[in-house]
Amino acid sequence: MGNGTSTKGGWRTNKWFRAAIPGLLLHCSIGTVYCWSYVSEGIADQIGYSTKTVGWAFSLAILFLGLSAAFLGNVVEKDIHKSSLIATICFAAGMVGTGFFVNYGAKQYNGGAGSASLLALIGIFVCYGFIMGIGLGTGYLSPVKTLMLWFEDRKGLATGLAVAGFGAAKAIGAPIMTEMQNHMSIDKMFYILGAVYFVMMFTGHLLLKKPEGWHEPAAGEKKPSIMETLKTKPLTNYIGIWLMFFLNITCGLAIISYEKQLFAAAGYAAIVGTLGAISAVFNAGGRLGFSAWADTMKDRNTIYKMIFILSIVFTAIVLFTNGFINARESAILAFLVVALIMVVNAGYGGGFSNVPTLLSDHYGMGSISAIHGITLSAWGFAGIAGPQLASFIIEHSNNETNAFEFHEKMVYPGKMQNILIATLILYIVSLVIALVLVKPTDKALEAKAAKKAAK
Repeated sequence: MGNGTSTKGGWRTNKWFRAAIPGLLLHCSIGTVYCWSYVSEGIADQIGYSTKTVGWAFSLAILFLGLSAAFLGNVVEKDIHKSSLIATICFAAGMVGTGFFVNYGAKQYNGGAGSASLLALIGIFVCYGFIMGIGLGTGYLSPVKTLMLWFEDRKGLATGLAVAGFGAAKAIGAPIMTEMQNHMSIDKMFYILGAVYFVMMFTGHLLLKKPEGWHEPAAGEKKPSIMETLKTKPLTNYIGIWLMFFLNITCGLAIISYEKQLFAAAGYAAIVGTLGAISAVFNAGGRLGFSAWADTMKDRNTIYKMIFILSIVFTAIVLFTNGFINARESAILAFLVVALIMVVNAGYGGGFSNVPTLLSDHYGMGSISAIHGITLSAWGFAGIAGPQLASFIIEHSNNETNAFEFHEKMVYPGKMQNILIATLILYIVSLVIALVLVKPTDKALEAKAAKKAAK
């Protein structure tokens, strides 16, 4: 397959046109799901429910992302055109449907019955959570294997590029959504964005293509089952990868879900939006940087060990200096709080981009889409676990030291400080799993043996 590019077929056999660009078009579209915090309050005000209640739409979207990836991984494996088309239709339809039910709920709450509409809330859950969730799962998976096939020598760089698009979508989409809401109703914004993302994703769907030299098993052709493939290594090896992925996302979301309040607690209330955009850049940079760096390593699991060690160090520093509580009184602590958030974002993103290549190093390319899909179920469960863990800790903590008002709501740095106790423990558990359960790849073992023989 070489470098994945032929001079004879022009753009039709060019890895950038057939893999990288369509991957970015798909991921830059579906990644806007992370702009939820920029629309949730407006939706809640329009339909008469609390932000917390409406927020379940986002949690459901991440849950069904993981579940659809797990259950539809085989569809992606067999036919990326079918899966990318499913993703395009579901994501765009979910966005338009969300706009429809926001409009319906607003009419009932503001101009009709004067009470909050349960039907509108359920409709938003179904459209943003379930339908968009299916688009997210299939859209996330569809370009990944294709990228690794075209960029076989730089798999980490290729998957990191596309997955970075998922992270960068927030940095691009958040200011656009904020500006659109200043000039139009939220439902119209969803209609317009639904149409824009449909065009982007449909273009990606048309361009996406596996290399000519890659052969997928034909119907009826013998192929090892997923379980048979996983059992080529000790099963605890895969369990370890799944748990690392789950715990990294859980910790990341526990911090990221309160990111705006934490920036305010550090004394940067006036530039929360700017810092949010910078954190999105760190998220995207971690996806690209960590995965590209892993291409140079004998064992990609080294990247996870580095992510967990960095997260442990910065979390411990902020925890033991009471950084969240005292940040507004100390420039050094304020800097450390911001640094922690940036490190968590980078590690959170890096965990995503490295998991498909780590899996391919352990289990090969034959069933990578299906195995990656099952692994993404960890994302779905962590999408519930992370924010709910942070919410539970804050609701059941009594520490109201240095509380202050931000955007007409109280922020409790003392309660948020307790979140770090939980994330520090989970990061340490993750590091132990990376060291003990996840075994070295065959490539790493061969390099170690060669080094030993050279001595």
